[in-house]
Amino acid sequence: MVFDLAFVWAGLIAFAVLAYVILDGFDLGIGLVFPFMRGKDEKDLAMNSVAPVWDGNETWLVLGGGGLFAVFPLAYAVVMPAVYAPITAMLLGLIFRGVAFEFRHRTQRGRWLWDTAFAGGSLVAALSQGIVLGALVQGIAVENRAYAGGNWDWLSAFSVLTGIALVAGYAMLGSAWLVMKTQGPVRERSRQLAWISGAATLALLGAVSLATPFLNDGYLSRWFAIPNVFYTVWVPALVLVAAFFYVRGLRQGRDSWPFLSALAVFVLSFIGLGISFYPHIVPPDLTIWQAAAPDSSLAFLLVGALVLLPLILGYTAYAYWVFRGKVDPSEGYH
Repeated sequence: MVFDLAFVWAGLIAFAVLAYVILDGFDLGIGLVFPFMRGKDEKDLAMNSVAPVWDGNETWLVLGGGGLFAVFPLAYAVVMPAVYAPITAMLLGLIFRGVAFEFRHRTQRGRWLWDTAFAGGSLVAALSQGIVLGALVQGIAVENRAYAGGNWDWLSAFSVLTGIALVAGYAMLGSAWLVMKTQGPVRERSRQLAWISGAATLALLGAVSLATPFLNDGYLSRWFAIPNVFYTVWVPALVLVAAFFYVRGLRQGRDSWPFLSALAVFVLSFIGLGISFYPHIVPPDLTIWQAAAPDSSLAFLLVGALVLLPLILGYTAYAYWVFRGKVDPSEGYH
């Protein structure tokens, strides 16, 4: 049996991207719902709920981006020129919200500026990530192993739709996180926001899912051709199950259910994305094996990954375990 290193690395990169989306997604989501918090105390509590883990969450972005560069250099070389503008906007948004975490607690007169930077940076980062996703799903023009499109190919009705959908999804994750982690007025306000963002996410996810199979014939056959449809139909069915538990958790006051259900929606959406893409890493023409580095490089890098990944998973799990439970309003940044 041949050990397919390119396939293994595709799985590792996919895992890193998924880990980033679901972990950094909820703290970006807190930035999105941040303007709806009232007063300094409520805003402080919202930020303190994620303060111990937010920077660790972004480790996965570095791992995913760096891993793509190292193990799928051709994919990196094709994708980056196609989405330079939204990627740059995303990085600037992440910088502003990261600085705001530290600076807003050290000023009185200028707090409004850093509150704006935190919320605005979160919005720009989330919207940019969704647009990049949409640009990738709709397809990137490749000729002679290089990007062959224009400077604005990333901007389309579909990419804007995916951008708005991801903003709604992150807002759902963020509000559900605050429901799980806080008490009192912040929990109640977050619960209301969870209803709104959850409904918006489900509607927008449905719109994106209906549009995606018709972007190219490959997507359509993977989802609806016989016998594929008997396997793919379970993805939207399980999304509806997750939505049911999300609603039930909000109604019955089971504070962890909405967040866990929102995570399930993101995982299922990612599986759906994998169904559409496989075996391509850059649709519609570049496959995993065409974009991969030589096997000797993949094997060398895999040794490092087998050491690094357990360490990252270990300290991430430990951080979440230590800071489990509801947030004490008297603790955190001051």
